[in-house]
Amino acid sequence: MREIELTPKQKDLVLGVIGEPKSTFLEGLAGCGKTTVAVQRMLHLLDVGVRADSILVWVPQRSLGRPYVEALCRPTVPAGARVDVLSVDGLARRTLDLFWPLIAGPAGFADASQEPTFLTLETAQYYMDQVLEPFIEEGAFGDVTVPRNRLVSQIIDNLNKAALLGFAHGEIGARLIAAWSGPSSRERVYEAVQRAADAFRDYCLQHNLLDFSLQVETFTRYVWRRPECKAYLLRRYRHLIADNLEEDIAVAHDLLREWLEHAASALVVYDQDGGFRTYLGADPQGALALAELCTQRVTLDTSFVSSPAVQALSSGLLRVDGAAPRPTEEQLEQSLSFIQEHFHTELLRNVVDEVLRLTLDENVPPGEIAILAPFVDDALRFALMTEFERHSVPTRSHRPSRALREEPAVRCLLTLAQLAHPHWEMCPPRSDVAQALVQAIDGLDWVRANYLTEIRYVIKSRRPHLRTFAQLKPEIQERITFGLGTRYGDLLRWIEAYGAQPSLPLDHFFSKLFDELLARPGYGFHNDYDAAAAAANLIESVAKFRWALDVDDVDELGTRYVRMVEGGVVAAQYVRRGWRPAAQNALFIAPAYTFLTENRPVDYQFWLNVSSLSWGRRLYQPLTHPFVLTRHWPRERKWSEEDEFQAGQSMLRRVVLGLLRRCRVRVYLGISELNPRGRGERGPLMECVQRLLREASLLRAGRTREGGGV
Repeated sequence: MREIELTPKQKDLVLGVIGEPKSTFLEGLAGCGKTTVAVQRMLHLLDVGVRADSILVWVPQRSLGRPYVEALCRPTVPAGARVDVLSVDGLARRTLDLFWPLIAGPAGFADASQEPTFLTLETAQYYMDQVLEPFIEEGAFGDVTVPRNRLVSQIIDNLNKAALLGFAHGEIGARLIAAWSGPSSRERVYEAVQRAADAFRDYCLQHNLLDFSLQVETFTRYVWRRPECKAYLLRRYRHLIADNLEEDIAVAHDLLREWLEHAASALVVYDQDGGFRTYLGADPQGALALAELCTQRVTLDTSFVSSPAVQALSSGLLRVDGAAPRPTEEQLEQSLSFIQEHFHTELLRNVVDEVLRLTLDENVPPGEIAILAPFVDDALRFALMTEFERHSVPTRSHRPSRALREEPAVRCLLTLAQLAHPHWEMCPPRSDVAQALVQAIDGLDWVRANYLTEIRYVIKSRRPHLRTFAQLKPEIQERITFGLGTRYGDLLRWIEAYGAQPSLPLDHFFSKLFDELLARPGYGFHNDYDAAAAAANLIESVAKFRWALDVDDVDELGTRYVRMVEGGVVAAQYVRRGWRPAAQNALFIAPAYTFLTENRPVDYQFWLNVSSLSWGRRLYQPLTHPFVLTRHWPRERKWSEEDEFQAGQSMLRRVVLGLLRRCRVRVYLGISELNPRGRGERGPLMECVQRLLREASLLRAGRTREGGGV
């Protein structure tokens, strides 16, 4: 966040901390300084002597707490001051650890004398996969054909939504059936979904396992409702700062509704155009209702991010009833550029050229540029990142729904783990070995890697082995080059030295491999932000998997983890600060929703595939429903095509506004006549753009890119 001087209105909000008004509901558009006020208010509380451990900063997800955590690292903050920055599940985890003996029995856990095991998303998927095995064998999900990992994640999502909304998990199937208007065969599938959810919940209770849903449900139903537990929390946290409440869940709003009555001071922050995480249970309507409980309601309406031209562009794109003012031609030329091509590959090439012009000719920091699309697949990600890497432009990318096995750095590490543990008798295919060598050895291309794998990778007695480079004929060594051969040889010697010792736990193995080899100059993880982040995430994932399973054999744990990842498990989100400052100076390539949930503005945005139907369309999930499983959907009403259309329009409006509120200078619209599959599309965002151009009379030939104008 850039440093800005507080306005008088903001200063009043920061200083009016204790006494009257006791609580403030602060709302406004993204970029108007709401989080800046909240951060400064936290620091002011510390300055006036409020104990750090009596302040609770409440955020919907850990990543949104970064501004507060980073502010606490400033030298002006009192030494040792530790303010808790928590989401609902973070608060639940802490209190469940503390009050476990009191609530384990009433909550239905089998053995209150044993400590609970808290599951990550990966470990929850692992156990759910075991529970689903008999259901899959009997064909319980008949006419629904989705990959097994998606089947697992959607049933887990249903359990999460039940906990987040505060209804019993036994109602999942009935709610889905009540809203279904298609063939009756789907009702039997929803019944199977309910039985699977019940079986998983029973398994967790029998083994003291707490997935996300059970953590939240146990906290809200048993910890919060127990008088001594509730009194402890109310006494400890006397000062509340709740940010981004529009992205938080319904039960979080329920808790705050009670907490506000007892807090010495409270600041509740609400983004008027937010609510991007509705597919994860966000309840912006419930958040807005908290305004009625606060003693003061304040609105900030001056953007410190978007230029007037970008603000005019947002009103022009989303004019529905004609009431919003039309942007002028000058404003459009200042805020909007087009990159139009016939083929998608040509579009990407021109996007890369324009980014290089900005970074190299105009000295725009790469961290001030974001390339966004409704979805980012492997082909798009690889094409862009390869080109930018070739021109030494740092990049980073993140896709929350991306399976662990799809991350090149993760796949590299898992393949090397199998090669370093031949006694596992897990033999990766040649293509994976070649990919691992490309990722691990800096400068090794696909042609040489494939050739090297063909002649050096062998499988003997069901065990994988790499042969040495020195044994190759001199002409073959020259073809691969001695420099690359030396790095390959060092990698092989490291694997051989590791194999001469007893096996380490898999997370220790990855740490050792990263530190002693892959992060060094000459190897692929050196100065690669995405690879380093993926490695750190993988290490944390493996460690939590090891803690969650009651298995002492490190080899058995290792093989179980690798098989789980090969099954397509989706990675949990891990947040750390160690690599963050450097990574923020990297160009960001991500889905639009991911960029929005990071809540970080940039100077320039490139929107790819503007004509795609995916803008404003939710991901098809046949076993769950983000709109039906809410508090606001009438139980007796069927979900219709009109509901789907209106939901898509609402999603598109939120996304477009959210993106433009987080853009300072200019938006580039990338349009290709043919999509990546070679087909023509005309999606809802493209219709908005064309209407805007018609109204402004700017749709003229030959002015798509010249001079940076429309």
